[in-house]
Amino acid sequence: MALVVFLRGVNVGGHRTFRPSVLAGALSAFDVVNVGAAGTFVVRKPGARARFLAALRAELPFEAEVMICEGREVTRLQTDHPFGSTPPKSDVVRFVSVFSGTAPRKAPIPLSLPEDGEWLVRLIAADGQFVFGEYRRHMKTIGYLGRLDKLFGAQATTRNWNTIQSIVRVLEGKAGASPGRGKAAKAPPASRSR
Repeated sequence: MALVVFLRGVNVGGHRTFRPSVLAGALSAFDVVNVGAAGTFVVRKPGARARFLAALRAELPFEAEVMICEGREVTRLQTDHPFGSTPPKSDVVRFVSVFSGTAPRKAPIPLSLPEDGEWLVRLIAADGQFVFGEYRRHMKTIGYLGRLDKLFGAQATTRNWNTIQSIVRVLEGKAGASPGRGKAAKAPPASRSR
């Protein structure tokens, strides 16, 4: 069964930078496909999870929080997501925050941040280790997304909905990638991660 790996806080703002495609190549024995630049990988032949995780940590050039989930759980998000079929407005980005496990606390959902005035981050649903939401493209948004850890009592990493869709395409074998060569999954321009 395939796994999906999300690294937290890498390649952001010049901190903890690395080349995900090189990491994917170094882990070619596990048939790893890199998705985007934010530390997101599909592991098509993970074998024993502990063995894969040890190999991943040995290849990372720094320590990082690692969130792992079953590929089937991410594929299910494609079907069960709460966003509906209407596309978002041009200034709104849909996202999924991934926790290392089911968050120990439940935040009141729906929830808009800030609580007064026009929202910048809006949480709309939670499902196990996933929280769904939308954010507006604004400089203050990152600060509100940073509050998710405190709200749920656990660390999370966030990916936009386009990245989740790209992961599903890899899991379903619909995205081109060269296994073992560390190449990134190819996605149509409108579906690339931001």
